[in-house]
Amino acid sequence: MYKGIVIKSTGSWYQVLLENKEVIDCRIIGKFRLKGMKITNPVAVGDQVEVEKEADEKGIIKKIMPRKNFVVRQSPRKKHYLHLLASNLDQAVVIMTIISPNLKQGFIDRFLLMTEPYNIPVVIVFNKADLYGEDELTVYHYLRSIYETIGYEVRLVSSITGQGIEELKTLLKDKISLVSGQSGVGKSTLVNALQPELNIRTDEISDYSGKGMHTTTFAEMFPLDFGGHIIDTPGIK
Repeated sequence: MYKGIVIKSTGSWYQVLLENKEVIDCRIIGKFRLKGMKITNPVAVGDQVEVEKEADEKGIIKKIMPRKNFVVRQSPRKKHYLHLLASNLDQAVVIMTIISPNLKQGFIDRFLLMTEPYNIPVVIVFNKADLYGEDELTVYHYLRSIYETIGYEVRLVSSITGQGIEELKTLLKDKISLVSGQSGVGKSTLVNALQPELNIRTDEISDYSGKGMHTTTFAEMFPLDFGGHIIDTPGIK
């Protein structure tokens, strides 16, 4: 039996990074349940697992270790089910913008409702600072005062000019961080600014709707050269 951590979920297969640094494709047999919840996917990126190797060098996840925390969202396909996004997090980062696309403050609050039950610290990052005029900066400072007052960290950054990038690296260093945001806010571009070699696919803005197009289909964990890991998640509506 081998121990490892799940670093990628593709729905039916899971990539597991073993303690010997080997990456192995694994599946599950049988049912794993999350107490009191209807879950579409029983294994999450970030899970510590025990794996049994098969003859074809693939593996079977035999055991999921107790999670210190986890984040769920409503399943996009099954209305009354939840989708397990990630587990064993040190913090979560929600990326927003004031414009392009326009701010939806309700998204921040819904995100906080996902993380608050498990006492996961959240950093609220407002991206695309290079586009902000006086009005947008007024909105930013107003929101910062609200969220900092109730205990959340707030940052203003630009992946284009580099504003705030080094400070954000400091916050991410040596931690496992869930990174999420509405499509179109520049999440992938920002992650690539933090570490260019990752080459995470960048968001595109639809010319027709002005809304972002989803680029991340499944959650995946990436190591950071300066220490720590980020878990990139699908764009959330």
